[in-house]
Amino acid sequence: MRIAIASDHAAIDLKSSLREWLIEHGHEVADLGPYSADSVDYPDYGYMLAGVVADGTAERGIALCGSGIGISIAVNRNPAVRCALVSEPLSAALAREHNDANVLAMGARLTGVDMAKACVTAFVETPFAGGRHQRRVDKLSSPTC
Repeated sequence: MRIAIASDHAAIDLKSSLREWLIEHGHEVADLGPYSADSVDYPDYGYMLAGVVADGTAERGIALCGSGIGISIAVNRNPAVRCALVSEPLSAALAREHNDANVLAMGARLTGVDMAKACVTAFVETPFAGGRHQRRVDKLSSPTC
């Protein structure tokens, strides 16, 4: 699977660990940065990640920051992207199965490496159920309010 990954400075170590682990498991990974622990603004990386998922360059994305909250808000500004902030595997699986989430967000200060790997595994391996969930997912990209 083609997966893009991006973070802010607070999640640089988790991003690096997940990138290497995904590559070891046969995934093609695009690391969108940052590449050092120097302070950066998470919206810049969230918007970049959303763009490559929306245009199909990556099939899925992983967005990381200190809490996962800020970068998930930035990613979700793109109407073609459905980013789910999770901290355990069941939520990651349900985000895929029910919401067809194409980006997973996590907080490096809140989620350890092993738990993050479990979340990513659930996210990558769980298919979208479609059916009754499809009409709801369609509404996420074209709100009527």
